[in-house]
Amino acid sequence: MRLLIPFFTTETQLIAALKRGEAKAHKIVYERFSGKMMVVCTRYCANRADAEEVMLDGFMRVFEKIDQFREDGSFEGWIRRVMVTESLMFLRRSKQWRHELPLDNVPEEPDYQWADASLNADDLLRMVGQLPDGYRTVFNLYAIEGYSHAEIADTLGISEGTSKSQLSRARGLLQAQLKKAEQNPVPHSATQRTPSTTYNEQKQRTR
Repeated sequence: MRLLIPFFTTETQLIAALKRGEAKAHKIVYERFSGKMMVVCTRYCANRADAEEVMLDGFMRVFEKIDQFREDGSFEGWIRRVMVTESLMFLRRSKQWRHELPLDNVPEEPDYQWADASLNADDLLRMVGQLPDGYRTVFNLYAIEGYSHAEIADTLGISEGTSKSQLSRARGLLQAQLKKAEQNPVPHSATQRTPSTTYNEQKQRTR
């Protein structure tokens, strides 16, 4: 059998160690998933310092609530959902997700065919990060996490109509940013940033 991670032959063994509260398992999970989860949190929290704090809180929640993982789905997917929930809790506490642009500054009917033809993953993630908090939150939940408008409305305490309008305006802003980028191309960085906090630093900050 292929070794999945050091010290644990399978993910099932790793999860069992987490449920026993083994520090070694905590360290492995943090080091294995922190890079990906930082990306998730950064999609919701435009400020990197805020995103890192949310990610750390998210891992503490994962370790505290590991008994709630039923092991009938993806462990990484479960961690991701915890991170999204922590990000939304942060936004609701700070009320950042309610921030919007005046409606006359946003195209009402984006040209989806043009956008689909021009968009790539790197452009999307970079430009989504530049959206106002409210638009970015709804776009992430709908387009990336796969939430329905009903689920978004329930999660954020808004109407389905508001969710739909924010998604439409987010897409319109993305289209406007793409057109601007096409006229003034900027080279992409080849280096992906990773969380600056090590596992030991994370333990010190959460004691």
